[in-house]
Amino acid sequence: MREPLHETLQVQRGETEATLQPLRLGERVRSLRLGQGLTLEEASKLTGLARSTLSKIENEQISPTFSVVHKLVNGLGIDLPQLFSEPSNSAQPSGRRDITRRGEGKPHPTATYEHELLATDLSHKKMVPFTTRVRARAFGDFPEWIRHDGEEFLYVLSGAILFYTEFYEPVRLEAGDSAYYDCTMGHMLVSVSEEDAEVLWVTA
Repeated sequence: MREPLHETLQVQRGETEATLQPLRLGERVRSLRLGQGLTLEEASKLTGLARSTLSKIENEQISPTFSVVHKLVNGLGIDLPQLFSEPSNSAQPSGRRDITRRGEGKPHPTATYEHELLATDLSHKKMVPFTTRVRARAFGDFPEWIRHDGEEFLYVLSGAILFYTEFYEPVRLEAGDSAYYDCTMGHMLVSVSEEDAEVLWVTA
C-alpha cells in the first residue's frame, strides 16, 4: 500500500497525557481556520482554547494533547482525518451543475408556506435549496412545531418574519438577516411585514 504524503503520526507518552506531533500540524490548523474565515479570537471562542494556545500551536511552539485535538476538531467542525492530512490535489471535479431560472423552480405549496424548490434536476444533493413565501401570519396557524433531520440556513430576501424556535425567544428577522439552526429543534416562521415575506432556505 502506498504511504500517505503526510508523516506518520507519532505519539509521545507523558506523565499524564500523550501529545501528538504530526508533520506541520500548526500550518494545517492555520489553513483550516483561515479557510473558514476565522480570526484567532473567533477560533478561540469556538474551540474553548486560549488565543495564545492556538497561536503557539499554529507557530509550532507546542504540541497539542489529545484533549486539545478533540477541542480543535469539535470547535472547527471538522473530522479528525482533516486535521492530520493535507487536502488532496488529485480530486477530480464531478461536473455536476444545475441552473434554475427565476420563477422556474418546482412549486410546493402548503397551508402556511409557498415553497419553490431549486436545483431539482440534481439527485442525491448534499444540500436542498428552496425559496419560500411565508403565508402564515400567526403562531396558531401551525398545528405543531416543524422539525426534521439535518441543519438549516435561513436568509430573509424581502419583508420581515418572526422566527420561532423551540428553545429560544422569538426573534424578528428582516431582509438581509439570516439564521443557522438544528432542524430537529421545533421551528416556524410567520410574516410580520405588510407583504408576505420571502426567504431562502438551504437544508443539509
